[in-house]
Amino acid sequence: MSQNNIQPKLLNIYFTAGIPQLENTAEIIKLIQDSGADMMEIGMPYSDPVADGPVIQKAHELALNNGMTISTLLSQLKSVKNEITIPIILMGYINPVLSFGFEKFCAACSESGVSGLIIPDLPPIEFEKNYQQILKKYNLNFTFLVTPETSDERMLYLDSLSSGFLYAVSSSSTTGNENAVLKNEDYLSRVASLPLKNPVMIGFGIKSKEDFENVTQKADGGIIGTAFVNILLNDKDWRIKAIDFINSIKN
Repeated sequence: MSQNNIQPKLLNIYFTAGIPQLENTAEIIKLIQDSGADMMEIGMPYSDPVADGPVIQKAHELALNNGMTISTLLSQLKSVKNEITIPIILMGYINPVLSFGFEKFCAACSESGVSGLIIPDLPPIEFEKNYQQILKKYNLNFTFLVTPETSDERMLYLDSLSSGFLYAVSSSSTTGNENAVLKNEDYLSRVASLPLKNPVMIGFGIKSKEDFENVTQKADGGIIGTAFVNILLNDKDWRIKAIDFINSIKN
């Protein structure tokens, strides 16, 4: 992990595909890139998103009601792939991917300009045994999550399996938790002290520039999801508000 605080920190913006309307996904992808984010995560809506808090659960429900599917999302991504230069990571749960067909999904991701995947409920042992080689075949990164409860030994193990970056959850909570401990010095110092091969991105509970600056003092970047999704869900002028929000973090 980089220890040089002079280096600009990477901003990763998350949103759920298919909100506020089904056809807005490609527009939001371009908005995130044009506003200065360094990468983005796109959530694949799922009816039982166990790692996500109420805001993103609501986004998943709306997206599913809007008709978003994996096939539709991949088609939308393919339509803008030549206009997008920053990495796109898809985040979702394993059951819909298995239903789609894991290798078929990876092949379609590769064709649609996707750089990597985050599937929090895919066990690392299963990943090593059944899926790692398929991801390599299609040149896709895969990111594992670590938490304050993850031992040093397991962090190193998960880092060894990850590519692209390692996702450090800021606290033991679901996404968007108001009580998230954003400045967890001991935990972040412990992560920073390990000889990790991947950049570390901090996520869960970051809502403002102050939060972003706090959590990235000892990491390479931060991931913002719930605060951005809230704008998409609740602001009639979401296009303007979303651009202003990303600018407020980066500048």
